[in-house]
Amino acid sequence: MAPDRVADLRLAVSEAVANAIRAQEQFSIPDRVTIRCNLAKNFIEVEVADRGRGFDPNQVPDLPSVETPERLDHESGLGLSLIRELADEMVIESGPDGTAVRLIVQYPDGSKTR
Repeated sequence: MAPDRVADLRLAVSEAVANAIRAQEQFSIPDRVTIRCNLAKNFIEVEVADRGRGFDPNQVPDLPSVETPERLDHESGLGLSLIRELADEMVIESGPDGTAVRLIVQYPDGSKTR
């Protein structure tokens, strides 16, 4: 995997973990955040799960384009948008018992990282 894709994966996972920690801290939930990785033949799949109270992903507003001055008004709340941009696929499952964010990054040439 190219170094820039490794950097994308690292940043996307970091954002997902930060969101999960924040979700649990907001309600003083002492459970650990769970991170699972699946190194498949053609992709890496990472799931980050928390025990927070969940949210409706459809209610998260789209952010203005990075080229517009309005984007400067958004100092936080960039995590999900950033993950969507960096990962090839993102799935969110959320409910009252927690949230799982699953992201997938494809190997462009079918080979795994070393």
